[in-house]
Amino acid sequence: MNFELTQEQQMIQRTIREFAQEVVAPGALDRDRTKAFPKNELKQLGELGMMGLPFSEEYGGAGADTTSFAIVTEELSRVCGSTGITYSAHISLGGAPIHMFGTDKQKEAYMPQICSGESLGAFGLTEPNAGSDAGGTQTSAKEEGQDFIINGNKSYITNASWAKYLALTAITGMNDGQKEISAIIVPTDAQGFKVIDNYEKMGLHSSNTTELVLEDVRVPQENLLGKRGEGFRQFLITLDGGRIGIAAMAVGIAQGAYERALSYSKERHQFGRPISSFQVTQFKLADMAMKIELARTMVYKAAWLKDQGKKFTKEASMAKLYASEICMEVCDEAIQIHGGYGYMKEYHVERYLRDAKLLEIGEGTSEVQRMVISREIGCQ
Repeated sequence: MNFELTQEQQMIQRTIREFAQEVVAPGALDRDRTKAFPKNELKQLGELGMMGLPFSEEYGGAGADTTSFAIVTEELSRVCGSTGITYSAHISLGGAPIHMFGTDKQKEAYMPQICSGESLGAFGLTEPNAGSDAGGTQTSAKEEGQDFIINGNKSYITNASWAKYLALTAITGMNDGQKEISAIIVPTDAQGFKVIDNYEKMGLHSSNTTELVLEDVRVPQENLLGKRGEGFRQFLITLDGGRIGIAAMAVGIAQGAYERALSYSKERHQFGRPISSFQVTQFKLADMAMKIELARTMVYKAAWLKDQGKKFTKEASMAKLYASEICMEVCDEAIQIHGGYGYMKEYHVERYLRDAKLLEIGEGTSEVQRMVISREIGCQ
């Protein structure tokens, strides 16, 4: 296993780092304050060919690998977590399920708009009573003729306001007293489908987080994604990939906070010299750099395993768990190094900390990751 980036990956990294610094970073603070969605930035990402990066070229994608997706997610998150999570969810939660489980007809119909960025990718899984326990799904899809009639609610859904369609999970029947959960592609402009964007969040202010309300939404049964009754298995596979995205986000946010802390420590003078010359500051920065490097290596390993077609559930959970937790630690220390200035919005590091917290919750909480890892190492 070689973690040295290929020439293509290095080119993607250079391109997206320059784009993030010149296009995304300048407006990050204002977007956080005004909760403005990064619409223009995403449009330009589409023009760069990044919105369909890991998907097949026949549908308008770039045919790149998972490591490249992780690199783009990291670089965007390094300057703006909201842009990073929008991109990550678009690829790993929105496009990936259709690309993995869709029929040729479905992929031909839906993937080109995702790859171009014309429609943002979204995935309807979480419900008011079904978070970590995704098996607690209550949304139902009942057969009527050749259609499904869908009723239910979804919560905390990323990107849905900007999606023309999304895959969501619903109960399509019962088998031996167990819920038969299937995934269905639903147009967001279908009659009876409401997308509500009014959450007040701690962080990631310029990302789109919505509630979905479905009242007698009618879709043809041909919109079934994959096999009937395999929705639960499909979203577990989807979440494995999503965790690589969240881990890459965590690495990016931590890297951004660390870089600001390092730069500030060289500029800030106390007792007649820069605070970077004090061992207490040097040790903080050394620990931050080490944790980030370890987390990045874990992300690359999980991505490599995925691209090799090998099992990567354990590695994705480990990467997501470790990266999200060290991200919080690094952001906290970045504020500490800034002192009182770190508490002020204009220095950015308090935004990094607020944005980081979701990473310990989304795509499975830290507690759920430990359950997954315990199972994968044979404890259960």
